[in-house]
Amino acid sequence: MRFMLVPMPSFHRARLLLALPLVVLIGGCDMLGVETPGMVNAKREAEGKAIGAACRHAVRSLEDCYGSNPRVSKAAIFDGWREMDEYMRENEIEGMPAPPPAPPAPPPEEVILPPSMPPAASLPSAGVATAPSAPAAPTGAIALPPRPNLSPPR
Repeated sequence: MRFMLVPMPSFHRARLLLALPLVVLIGGCDMLGVETPGMVNAKREAEGKAIGAACRHAVRSLEDCYGSNPRVSKAAIFDGWREMDEYMRENEIEGMPAPPPAPPAPPPEEVILPPSMPPAASLPSAGVATAPSAPAAPTGAIALPPRPNLSPPR
């Protein structure tokens, strides 16, 4: 018995022609930036080693490094610290301790000045109009307007 090739309908051919380029594109997912679990683990490991190396170069102890980076693997931090220690000893590199943090600046004080009435002698005469002058605030103080009357109406 002979096998006959049945002709494909045109819409099946169109689907096949559209599917082939998609298969080729999906095969290159690594180039599209899709991270696999192995890539994520390698990235975390490299970040941990970099943190450990930076701690060793800054003359920080492992415990300080672990405490300031709780989300990073301790094994990765230790590997980076150890590798940097070996490198620094081989090349006779001195550590560079970080300068101590600056003390925090005290918060600015808020000075509220009471509203003042102008003296009677400085009131303008009936025919002369002058602009009212606001009292000058001391240096570094914040002058606030007087509080509105918040009592309920009677």
